[in-house]
Amino acid sequence: MDAAEVIRLHERSGRRFTAGGVGSFVLDQGSGEAVVCIHGVPASAFLYRKVIKELADRGLRGIAFDLPGLGLADRPADFDYTWTGLGRFATAAVKVLGLDRFHLVVHDIGGPVGFEVAAAMPERVGSLTVLNAPVEVDTFRRPWVMEPLAHRGLGAVYLRVLNKPLFRRLMRWQGIADQTKITNAELDAYLALLRGADGGQALLKIMRGFERTPAKREKYGSVLRDGRYPVQIVWGEDDPALKINVSGERARIAAGLDTIHRLPAKHFLQEDQAPALADLIAKIVSR
Repeated sequence: MDAAEVIRLHERSGRRFTAGGVGSFVLDQGSGEAVVCIHGVPASAFLYRKVIKELADRGLRGIAFDLPGLGLADRPADFDYTWTGLGRFATAAVKVLGLDRFHLVVHDIGGPVGFEVAAAMPERVGSLTVLNAPVEVDTFRRPWVMEPLAHRGLGAVYLRVLNKPLFRRLMRWQGIADQTKITNAELDAYLALLRGADGGQALLKIMRGFERTPAKREKYGSVLRDGRYPVQIVWGEDDPALKINVSGERARIAAGLDTIHRLPAKHFLQEDQAPALADLIAKIVSR
């Protein structure tokens, strides 16, 4: 099986929808309480394909949609690709999908995007699970493997030289602890979904749209301390980019929690720890 077939199977497992005037793609499996999983970069709903199945197996409705500019979503040239703009789309998506109440799972810059959703509709949030995501965003530094994408000119060159072998190596080194849990075809699918029809131009706008301000830090901290829903921090303890003793601890302190749920994984814990992750999500949902 090659990347094209992996993506075809992925497409057949979900459906298209439109929110805020932007077409996108959603995985939506199972029944019961809804769990909305928001991805970051360089990912899409594809990242959660295993988690969605595990949630469905636990009597929950697992949902993951592509943010504009990534995966199978549209990539409008005039879209607002800041965290604010992506959060506005995600909020519209939740409404279009008819979710009056849902549990939120956020990862990577899906953290800030998901925090925007929670801030916009806190009364609908049943719980919040934070996975390897920046919280103190005003001091957040992009991992060095992603930093070139945030610079005009350099980002386009970086995307051009990012071939399959190099991308596979970076993903396995930075993101996957158990190398048996993912194939080269799946890693190639990540790259194809990242580039998309626009060659990754929307991705570059997303990378330049990080709102690393004190105001956003305060806003996201207030989401974690809201008190109307339980919060948990789950971390791939071997993440070389968002280290657990730095970024994980900052998230824990911001949320006012005593512990971090540690999983033996790197950045993309959804790939090699899907069952354990689904167990933790199911547990907080049951609260």
